[in-house]
Amino acid sequence: MYKDLKNLRKCIICGKIRSRDELIRITKEYLSGDIVLQPSTKTFGRSAYVCNNSECKNQLLKKNRLSKVLKTDIDKKILDKIVEL
Repeated sequence: MYKDLKNLRKCIICGKIRSRDELIRITKEYLSGDIVLQPSTKTFGRSAYVCNNSECKNQLLKKNRLSKVLKTDIDKKILDKIVEL
């Protein structure tokens, strides 16, 4: 079905499977617990992916899905940065 499975990820809002390039990666770093947007591939921690379109970004603000997936409280400033990307 998909040719290159290792570069595909699932959006936590809409559930569509897309390539990594089409998604925004949000990571909670393992050691510090900080939330990082679009980290390097060497950043270790729990990650979530969101489609880079306005619908999914707006739903991210309405739903509390990101804090559930990352298992931490998300600051409003970080959510605003995601919408601006």
